[in-house]
Formats: sequence, structure tokens, C-alpha cells
Amino acid sequence: MAQGKNANTSGNQLETAVIAVLTKKGFELENYRVWESKKEQYGDELLLKNVPFETIYGHRGNTEFLLVSSKYNLRIRIECKWQQRSGSVDEKLPYLYLNTIETMPEKHIMILIDGDGFKAGAKTWLRKAVKEKLYTNETNRDKVIMVFSLADFFTWANKTFV
Repeated sequence: MAQGKNANTSGNQLETAVIAVLTKKGFELENYRVWESKKEQYGDELLLKNVPFETIYGHRGNTEFLLVSSKYNLRIRIECKWQQRSGSVDEKLPYLYLNTIETMPEKHIMILIDGDGFKAGAKTWLRKAVKEKLYTNETNRDKVIMVFSLADFFTWANKTFV
């Protein structure tokens, strides 16, 4: 039980870092379902959390964030995966990758992956799958998937939102 709690805490810290960076850059944080029911009450620079999508299994899934910006012409779904100790998150990377290319509706998707607990080769496999566009077809070939560490994310945010 303590191990699961520690994993959730570490994962939440990654999400907290994303929130801190993007709210400092001027994005308003809101739950997707709240925003969806009251869109007219919000601006055009948003960081929406708990964003739904239908998985490759036909079930309801949630992504940590959707970044929406009129100013920067962006709409990026952000998935956060943290693995501090050995566990099962790395075994879910192929499932995550297939969801990004097959069912997530956004063209731009960022996978923020960090921590030293991933199995050897897991992060390498994900980066290779994205780079070589493994398992893509004519309907999903135009997807732009970025795989970032937390440091890469900080650099991207600082360069993008000047």
C-alpha cells in the first residue's frame, strides 16, 4: 500500500511541476469537465486537467492535461509518466503510444516521461517508436508526438512562451 501511495505522490509532483510552469506562463488552470460546461466564462489561454478520451479498448480514459492557446496557436494533449522505482508504468508505454496515435483526437501530443525507475530500454523504445512513427497509417501519420523529460519540458516551455 505504501508503495502505491509513493508512486502517486511522485506522479503528482510531476503534474505539479507542469502546472507551476504553465500557470507562471499565463495559462489558466481548470478541470476539463468544468470548463466544458462553461466555456464562455474562460479565456483563450488554458491548461485543462483530467481530459477524457476513448482508449484503444473502447473504454473511457483520462489524460493529465490539455494545453490550449490562441496566442501561440497550440492545442497539445500532455501525458505525464513518472517511474521512481521499478514497477509497471514502463510496461504501459506501448499502450500509451498506441492511444496517442490511434484514439487521442489532438494532432499534437506531449509525453512527459521521467524518473529513474523505468526498465532498461523502456524510454528508448518509446522515443524510437515516436521517431520512426511505428504503427502509424494514413489516418494517423500526421500526428506530432513529443517525448520530453522534465528538463526538456522546462526548456520547451521557456523557448515557446517568451
